[in-house]
Amino acid sequence: MRSEGNNGLIIFARRPVLGKVKTRLAATLGDEKALDIYKRLLIHTRNISENCVGKGFAFLTEKDEENFWNGFSCYPQNGQSLGDRMYDAFSLLFTKGYEHCIIIGSDCPGLTIEIIDDAFDALHVNDMVIGAAKDGGYYLLGMNKLYPTLFKNKNWSTENVYKETLADIETLGLSFKTMPILNDVDEEKDVPKDWL
Repeated sequence: MRSEGNNGLIIFARRPVLGKVKTRLAATLGDEKALDIYKRLLIHTRNISENCVGKGFAFLTEKDEENFWNGFSCYPQNGQSLGDRMYDAFSLLFTKGYEHCIIIGSDCPGLTIEIIDDAFDALHVNDMVIGAAKDGGYYLLGMNKLYPTLFKNKNWSTENVYKETLADIETLGLSFKTMPILNDVDEEKDVPKDWL
C-alpha cells in the first residue's frame, strides 16, 4: 500500500464458501459459477485496495484460513444488521485515530484505485463522500467523523438505501461529494460479459 497518512479503508467481504455467496447469482448460474465470480470480485477488490492511498482493513463474515487478506488488518463483522456492522467498523477505525475513513464492499468490478484515491482526496474538503450503485444502494461511503444516523432506519439491500442516506447527509447539513455511479454484481445481468 502507498503512503496512507490518516486514511483508513474498510473492506467488507465474505469468506468464499460454496453455496453461501452470491445466492441471487447462483439462482441462474449455479453455486460453482457464483463462487468463481465472487472469487474474481475478491481478487479485484484486494488488488485495488492494496494500491490505494489508505491503510486496508478487511472486515470478514468468517475467519479466513487461507491468508487471502495477508497484509491487511483483519477483523470480524460485528452486529445484527448491515448498518450495525458498518457502524462498528467505522467506530473502530476512528478510535484507532484515522481521520478519513471509507468503506467499500467486495462486489463492484468497476471500482478502481483512482476512484478510491479521489474519494480520499474529497474528504480533505468535504465532510462525506458517497458512490451510488445502479441498484439503488451505494458501493462506497466515506466520512471524517462518525455519524450514527447514517446507519439507522434503513431497509438494507433495497433500492432506496442511497436516496435515504443522501437525505440523512443533507438533513445533517454536511458537505459531500458524489462519486461515479457503478454496478454491483448481484444477478447474472450484472456480471461482466468476459467473466461468464
